[in-house]
Amino acid sequence: MSGPDLRAVTLVEAVNLALHWEMAHDENVVVLGEDIATNGGVFRATVGLKEAFGYKRVMDTPLAENLIAGTAIGMATQGLRPVAEFQFMGFIYAGMEQIVSHAARMRNRTRGRLHCPLVYRAPFGGGIHAPEHHSESTEALFAHIPGLRVVIPSSPQRAYGLLLAPIRNPDPVLFLEPKRIYRAVTQQVDNNGEALPLDTCFTLREGEDVTLITWGACVLETLQAADRLAAQGITCEVIDVATVSPLDRDTLLCSVAKTGRAVIVHEACRNGGVGAEVAASIAEGAFLDLQAPVVRVTGYDTVMPYYRNEQAYLPQVGDIVEAVEQVIAL
Repeated sequence: MSGPDLRAVTLVEAVNLALHWEMAHDENVVVLGEDIATNGGVFRATVGLKEAFGYKRVMDTPLAENLIAGTAIGMATQGLRPVAEFQFMGFIYAGMEQIVSHAARMRNRTRGRLHCPLVYRAPFGGGIHAPEHHSESTEALFAHIPGLRVVIPSSPQRAYGLLLAPIRNPDPVLFLEPKRIYRAVTQQVDNNGEALPLDTCFTLREGEDVTLITWGACVLETLQAADRLAAQGITCEVIDVATVSPLDRDTLLCSVAKTGRAVIVHEACRNGGVGAEVAASIAEGAFLDLQAPVVRVTGYDTVMPYYRNEQAYLPQVGDIVEAVEQVIAL
């Protein structure tokens, strides 16, 4: 029996690794999107796939997001497992009609006779000095849609396991990749084809004083804030939500019951964000455990600014530390 196939990879390389594995082990998996075949994708997430699996399974599409979304649905209902890429999340809106009206409803509409085992991939979020429609975090738009999972990895290991799981899932999944940390961290990933569970939060750090709830790229700043607060004698429990819809409320409520305080961190704008749903869930399920109001550290209710003001928009380590100090003082 061979040993583990450990590889030091970045998040975007982990995505590539997972796609290679699943395509090698399931001939029904196909990949499509703009510039994903010959060029290997704008972020190189699909590099090498066309050479390994051929143009019939790795397909360049026109610049037409509605076509990409709809074609993937047709493929999925007829037995394939498509992984369709939107070049940036800011381009996904042209495909929303297909995603919301058809992919998410196919199982219900046909009373289970058809289903949609497909994955929509999209790089999202700010931090790379791109224009505003390349830098948005609008996961809440899709978290509101029944029948559609929304998954956001926060590390190479999480990206690998959380991409394998949606490809194998019988229903549609929106897999949002935080491009700000595409190459920020390198981790050892065992290329063994093991998926991570969906619909589950991951507790990254145990603590007693406050629960820090976050997902995606903000996990990086949240862990750094937890380190800084530990030096002050404040222990933080850090939870990576990972699947923002459906929420793993049990893990969140159990943690808040232990710590009595919660700070929610996300880079999307505050109004109507996923953080509001998390806060409402805590108010409904753990109100009597709270020793202080739930606090959110978020982006602003404005269009993502250009790169000169980008860091002012994104939550910083100091913002998280200040929020924790606020709830501890109450």
